[in-house]
Amino acid sequence: MVKHIILWTLKSEYSDTQKEKIKADIKNGLEELAGKIDGLTDIKVYTNGLETSNVDLCLDSTFVDFDALKSYAVHPDHVWVAKNLVVPFAAERRCMDFEI
Repeated sequence: MVKHIILWTLKSEYSDTQKEKIKADIKNGLEELAGKIDGLTDIKVYTNGLETSNVDLCLDSTFVDFDALKSYAVHPDHVWVAKNLVVPFAAERRCMDFEI
């Protein structure tokens, strides 16, 4: 199994109200990928970090193996979410992939 963890910080130009909408859209878009991509076994997006957090969103996803993660990266549904719901609004992205 492979974990794929992403942390995003949204651009500072957005108001808190705008950020809540952006985070909800990203969460919905990514979590709707469940069951659509072979090898993706679990996907959750966390948007309500505690005040000690210094990022806005966390993606926690699990794949059957590294090849499944590579397929996810180029899957058209994932690419659409990334291109339309994430990239335009994210100031910073951090990623860690690891085997479990």
